[in-house]
Amino acid sequence: MCGRWRLCSFPRVVVFGRRRLLLPQPSPGGPRERFLVDSLRGGPPSASSQILRRLRFSGAPRPLSLSLPGRSLHQGAFFTTGRAMAPANGDAAGPSSSQDGLVATMKKRNKPQYHQFTQQQLPACKPILAPQTVIPVLLFVGIVFIPIGLGCIAASNRVVKVVYQYETSCVPGYMIDNKIAYIQNPSIDKTCTRILKVPKDMKQPIYIYYQLDKFYQNHRRYVTSRSDKQLRSPNEVNNTESCKPEATEHGSPVVPCGLVAWSLFNDTYSFARGNEVLMVHKRGISWRSEREDIFGKQVFPRNFQNGTLIGGGTLDPRIPLSRQEDLIVWMRTAALPTFRKLYGRIEVDLHADELTVTLQNNYNTYNFGGKKTLVLSTAGVLGGKSDFLGRGYVVVGLACLALAMLLTLLYLAFPLKEEHLALRYPLSGRPAR
Repeated sequence: MCGRWRLCSFPRVVVFGRRRLLLPQPSPGGPRERFLVDSLRGGPPSASSQILRRLRFSGAPRPLSLSLPGRSLHQGAFFTTGRAMAPANGDAAGPSSSQDGLVATMKKRNKPQYHQFTQQQLPACKPILAPQTVIPVLLFVGIVFIPIGLGCIAASNRVVKVVYQYETSCVPGYMIDNKIAYIQNPSIDKTCTRILKVPKDMKQPIYIYYQLDKFYQNHRRYVTSRSDKQLRSPNEVNNTESCKPEATEHGSPVVPCGLVAWSLFNDTYSFARGNEVLMVHKRGISWRSEREDIFGKQVFPRNFQNGTLIGGGTLDPRIPLSRQEDLIVWMRTAALPTFRKLYGRIEVDLHADELTVTLQNNYNTYNFGGKKTLVLSTAGVLGGKSDFLGRGYVVVGLACLALAMLLTLLYLAFPLKEEHLALRYPLSGRPAR
């Protein structure tokens, strides 16, 4: 079927007249290869030249060398895969040597510089956890942690705290089933007077906190609804892009803008001891860094709470934001839904007696089922009253002592041999590999 000097379509057979030349089978899954034999020994070169010119004209790949036993292939073979081999005539170095040299150069260039640190070959200390070492360490930790925990618990117990939850007790009896209507009706008096019992003497300063429950100040839309540039500089009053929906009022920017400032806590507390009215100090309840760096001294409230929907407390437009410390404390958003914020300080000592507190129950927590709590507390060496740190130290110390005793009993009952404590085992004891 295939004439003289013609290439058959079979991938492995080339026919020269009546002779067949079997070529190697391509690798499984590899590209299909097409071979051309230009001339055999003693064959006419004119036919091979015509075939070569036709292939070059049609855009065929360059001839590459191929040597087979018993055949002399002058021009070589053609590969459709684009891979190169050295020519048979040896005129010049083929592309294969260039590629090998380039690969070697790239490997040499990308080779990281040897260093013990990068190769993780630095000398390291690998202590053997022997009972003679572990048991004393556990005893030391237990002996140290237990006194520290007891000291923390004692310091926490010296803190005196008075807690009073009032969001329900300050609602009149006839409005107890409709708290939302009660809090939204401005004609109803929200004043609430209660008597608090002070269990122990409280040394000054006595810190006043308000606590809210189920109030998610960490909500993403709530946290981002503010403009720190507007709070800092009077030239950025119109920077309210991030304050929606509380950005402008009748086309004029709101200062401070955003939901955080709009929901300012507005319950008030006043205290009396008998006929003596106790002063509540609010100066210095915020951080100095906030007053100096975040809230500007030349930025004054403007159009604040002038809309139809009132979110919380109001601000004096004559006082700059750097001195509105109730606002500064409120805008330091909390991470948890239950949080306390500082309301003020009482700078006199309180004895174990009754304390009269007058509350203005103005803040609406009834829409979301929140709770409001008034907290009076002194401060100790470690801050407020909390037994968690001390109990944690005591628990860890007792666990270390118990573990040390257990290891001691095991060590006495099952003593270890000398070879168990060494890194090098005797050759006779090693298992055969």
